[in-house]
Amino acid sequence: MKCRKPCIIVDADACPVKQEIIACASRFGVQVMMVASYAHRIAPTEGVQIIQVDASDQAADLYIANHMMRGDIIITQDFGVAALALAKGAIALSFRGQQYTEDNIDYLLASRHELSRARRGGARTKGPRAMSAQDREIFLHHLTKILQEQQENRPC
Repeated sequence: MKCRKPCIIVDADACPVKQEIIACASRFGVQVMMVASYAHRIAPTEGVQIIQVDASDQAADLYIANHMMRGDIIITQDFGVAALALAKGAIALSFRGQQYTEDNIDYLLASRHELSRARRGGARTKGPRAMSAQDREIFLHHLTKILQEQQENRPC
């Protein structure tokens, strides 16, 4: 893989904040890589590299895991992808602006495992609530803050 500046890599299949990411990244001059299966069409936009992968279950996650690097910002709802990002020195952020950290990722992974076990046992669980305008604002605030910190700490 050739050397590149850190960028924002988005698990774009179900991402509800694509436009917010693009607008924020544009303000900071940061490249965005949207990774989605062929089943999801993403309109080409300046400053955005669109990567289409096979429609198999984990294709987007595997692509992201294999292409992330230290300093990248990974935007995903997948706790497994977030854990891999942290291990590689990347920053991981949820669609609602929650930053995944070494302090919370183990709990999130364990909770996901317990919910999965319960569903296999026949239990019904709720999905995430619908995104609100406030959720989008919170996400944008957190992404902006991360990009500002990266810009301030970037060597000249």
